[in-house]
Amino acid sequence: MNEKKAWIFTFGTEVVRGLVVNTNAAFLGRRLSQLGIVVEGVITLADDRKLIVSSLRYVMSEHDPDLIVTTGGLGPTHDDITLESIAEALGRPLGLNREAVEMLEEKVVSRGYELTKERLKMAYMPEGSVPIPNPVGTAPGAFIRHGKTVIICLPGVPREMEEMWVKHVENIVRELGTQYVAEGSLTVIGLPEAVLAPILRKFSEFGGSTYVKSHPRGYELSDPVVEVYISATSTSLERAKSLVKEMCDRIAEEIVKLGRSIRYYGC
Repeated sequence: MNEKKAWIFTFGTEVVRGLVVNTNAAFLGRRLSQLGIVVEGVITLADDRKLIVSSLRYVMSEHDPDLIVTTGGLGPTHDDITLESIAEALGRPLGLNREAVEMLEEKVVSRGYELTKERLKMAYMPEGSVPIPNPVGTAPGAFIRHGKTVIICLPGVPREMEEMWVKHVENIVRELGTQYVAEGSLTVIGLPEAVLAPILRKFSEFGGSTYVKSHPRGYELSDPVVEVYISATSTSLERAKSLVKEMCDRIAEEIVKLGRSIRYYGC
């Protein structure tokens, strides 16, 4: 199956220092996975140009991703360096994007504010970028195609990033030729995760299109409760659902053989 691979970069010194909780990575990881895209890694970096450039170049050269999504560093301050760092990483000039300028004028000038040097900074993008409208904030995002890799740059403010994703980005990502994903889960009572592990290991090898993961919800020795999450990816939604159902049934059968119960069967 021709699975698409993605990496997520979240930029911000305030994020790596724990001053801001990184909800962006969780949101993007979940939404990409639901589209059938394999998220291979999430990298969170401080606002350091050299570090950002080297990390982007490493991921692109060593992992050849279909998609990179970045959040943070698109604003007007001195430490907002995402687009200039990406320009350097790709070997492209950074220039004033006229479409982005128009977006800023509509946001800023139309409201009676001056388009200062700091605000205009948000319109400088790597050559070949297509600006992405920001319906909530000021800074536009950017869409860049570099070889086989699509790079999407979004703001770090979660409500801006999420709104842009829903209104503008998700449809772009769908056009990459994503797969259908089906999900299910079952909750196992009275069986510690360590005892359940060999069963799940066997089913984790069921096929490359399926994913099985256990999540402890109780106390491992005194009151074990384990939720088992199952997902499957296919070019057909019906096939994905069928794979999940088959996995759930087979895992449940093994658990019943051990004399344990399943409280919730959501497959």
